[in-house]
Amino acid sequence: MAPVFPGRFAASTDQTYVVFIVGICINKPFAIHRWWPAFSPMLPMVRQLEAQPEKGLLGTRFFLSWPVIQLVQYWRSYEHLEAFARQPDDPHLPAWKRFNQVVGKTDVVGVFHETYLVEPGRYEAIYVNMPRYGLGKAIGSDAAIGKRMTARRRLGGQNEPAVESGD
Repeated sequence: MAPVFPGRFAASTDQTYVVFIVGICINKPFAIHRWWPAFSPMLPMVRQLEAQPEKGLLGTRFFLSWPVIQLVQYWRSYEHLEAFARQPDDPHLPAWKRFNQVVGKTDVVGVFHETYLVEPGRYEAIYVNMPRYGLGKAIGSDAAIGKRMTARRRLGGQNEPAVESGD
């Protein structure tokens, strides 16, 4: 297990970044020969992106909530995400074409993605006594003190903590 960092930490960056949520919904589990082509390229794509940080992926987390398998990804920019999706030499474009050929308009499996462009000061995230995780792992984190002490402060406002943090 990853090491735990005692204390309170807040995700912190002054750069715009992208949150990309992508997944599949397995509508007909026994038609594995039809939905497997949609799922099987996901892990190799992530491994390649992790091995090539210049492509812009900052971090990925897999989630399973049957029948949905999804990834939450953090990207340096929309341009990096789009370049990876459309580059013929990267694995996404061939997988996308194969999905359309194998699955097409059938109801065996659904695919979705959501893309969020996040501006500096328009997000907040807190981690208490945790291993590096989520957005904080992807973009970095700092001690949750001063302007990072409360959710409102992390979003640029002012207030006092409602509960003592024990720091």
